[in-house]
Amino acid sequence: MHHVILFLSLAHVTVDPNTANAYLLLSRDQRSVRVGNKRRDVPSNPKRFDTCTCILGRQRFTAGKHYWEVEVGDKPCWTLGVCEECVSRQGIFMPSPATGFGTVWLHNGDEYAALTSPLPELMLRAKPRQFGILLDFEAGEVSFYNVTGSCHIYTFSGIFLEPLRPYFYPGVRAGSLNDAPLTLPQGTQQP
Repeated sequence: MHHVILFLSLAHVTVDPNTANAYLLLSRDQRSVRVGNKRRDVPSNPKRFDTCTCILGRQRFTAGKHYWEVEVGDKPCWTLGVCEECVSRQGIFMPSPATGFGTVWLHNGDEYAALTSPLPELMLRAKPRQFGILLDFEAGEVSFYNVTGSCHIYTFSGIFLEPLRPYFYPGVRAGSLNDAPLTLPQGTQQP
């Protein structure tokens, strides 16, 4: 599986402002998202996360293999992965495969886990500053890689029945500790 990402171009993933929680701040190119300190005045819509500071990628995947990377830097808290397009965006929820998510997180600066039940703690040799996410729709797999250390971290396996979208939670605002953005490096335009 590791060799597959060598042959895939970086997908052109951007964030979708229509799904952004009102506390999220997006860059103009929609490749970076961070938590702000005040609620923005944004139109209410059922596509928008109303409680959790989350956002989806604009891209909608229904087939094929797709690979993208996310720079997390030194942020002490975040969640990354994919979710079914139909997930509820209202109220509080816990991302898990049972609720339509395939995600990993960092909590408290050094607690990595795959968000499944039970919650397996991921023991990483080095703190990743950049994550690679490989979605193989037909195989029903979402894999996570430490780009910096060139190693596999975790793979979710299942059957995808719904379109999938990239999912980002840049954490909660915790003073300057978690103010840095999640950033999507520039990828190759996909047709």
